[in-house]
Amino acid sequence: MARTMARAKLLMCALLYLILVQLQGTQATIEGLGVNWGALASHPMEPNIVVNMLKSNGIKKVKLFDSDSWTVSAFSNTDIEVMVGIPNDQLSKFAGSSGDAEDWVKANLTKHFGDGGVNIRYVSVGNEPFLSSYNGSFVKTTFPAMQNIQKAIDKAGLGDKVKVTTAMNADVYESSSNKPSDGEFKSQSYDEMIKIVGFLNEKKAPFVVNIYPFLNIYQNKDFPEELAFFDGGGRTIDDKNVQYSNVFDANLDTLIWSLKKAGYPNVEIMVGEVGWPTDGHISANPKNAKRFYQGFLKKMASKKGSPLHPEPFDVYLFSLFDEDLKSIAPGNFERHWGIFRHDGRSKFPIDFSGQGQEKWPEEAQGVRYQENKWCVLNSDVKNMSLVPAALDYACAVADCTSLGYGCSCENLDLRGNTSFAFNQYFQTRDQSVEACDFNGLGSIVNEDPSKGNCFFPIEIESSKSGFMLKAMHTMGALLVGLSVFFLSFP
Repeated sequence: MARTMARAKLLMCALLYLILVQLQGTQATIEGLGVNWGALASHPMEPNIVVNMLKSNGIKKVKLFDSDSWTVSAFSNTDIEVMVGIPNDQLSKFAGSSGDAEDWVKANLTKHFGDGGVNIRYVSVGNEPFLSSYNGSFVKTTFPAMQNIQKAIDKAGLGDKVKVTTAMNADVYESSSNKPSDGEFKSQSYDEMIKIVGFLNEKKAPFVVNIYPFLNIYQNKDFPEELAFFDGGGRTIDDKNVQYSNVFDANLDTLIWSLKKAGYPNVEIMVGEVGWPTDGHISANPKNAKRFYQGFLKKMASKKGSPLHPEPFDVYLFSLFDEDLKSIAPGNFERHWGIFRHDGRSKFPIDFSGQGQEKWPEEAQGVRYQENKWCVLNSDVKNMSLVPAALDYACAVADCTSLGYGCSCENLDLRGNTSFAFNQYFQTRDQSVEACDFNGLGSIVNEDPSKGNCFFPIEIESSKSGFMLKAMHTMGALLVGLSVFFLSFP
């Protein structure tokens, strides 16, 4: 009897040990916390590596910007909740054809359901389709596309599992006084917004809004910086006996007022994108990103919303990785929103539990890199007159947004800037020898040329890099000679 009891205790101890090991391998996270995973990279990460990375960090929600089958299938047999997306350039097709909508649902939703399937919960029809810079291109097609996709989902018998929404930028509403209580939807798209909000209310689907406090600093040099963070102790925004110590809450409550005035005060709110970039602008750096996320995640962990929306809400951080193919029309920071670098290496401590601990996130495991070699300006080059044209050529295709004032590589001289540009081009071209020629100006080296905070990357191996490189080649042929990126050299 005693021996049996001893064995039982030993078995129980072993079981507890295994549970503790499992818990230690998974980070605790805030309920309702998700992350955006974009794919505008020359060398996208392998989906199975990303899924394992999300699991090890305890992230249970992910928002995608398309419905790529290889990517979505990687979430099979996991408890990770998925939002798939329909790009803006497909809205007109689905707005005009219910048959096309049905085909899309069959190919991108139905096939992923069933035993061991993917937990797809939302479809975002379009991404910021009413953005002012689109000049109304998608205003008339977004709602009809949402309707047809919803009908197709219902017809497929998935209406009780998948909800249709669309992710809106915060510029769909405005305030004449910059106070939340004067918030209302913009007149240019008001009628279509009311249709969409009414649809969301009827279907009990969330209004997805993207809010970026960083842009307040970027767009207005006189904006009080402390309002972009959650530290408090600085200026406040006073509105109808409510005090706002951060612009995120003020922005969200401007939406609440807009919905209330539109007659839909009870629509569910979901924050589709919120984050802080780490390069490409003087205020975009890991230190500020750490400060922002630390304050924001503490706020989430407290389960407190905004003054007018005190209930907690789901949030998707933006973004998981840097994306070197994103448009830089809004600013050079656009390619640096990642919490992680392009290869899944972390940039700064971030505590997904919201407890504010100085802890680094779990990095990607199993990433395969290309060889340890870089392309730099040949040290024998003395005639620098040919260099600017070669630099422009490299930056027309590769990502040079870390160069320039206030950026991580701002302290490089002309030779350093050129070496950085050459290496970016060389890496995106899979380290091809021809990609480091530059009419004899380039040279391949085996010693890392990184200096201080200026990181000269080595590209990763990616199954999709060939397709992306073809797209880059086409883009480069169009841009070379048009001077798409400007630098001033010392």
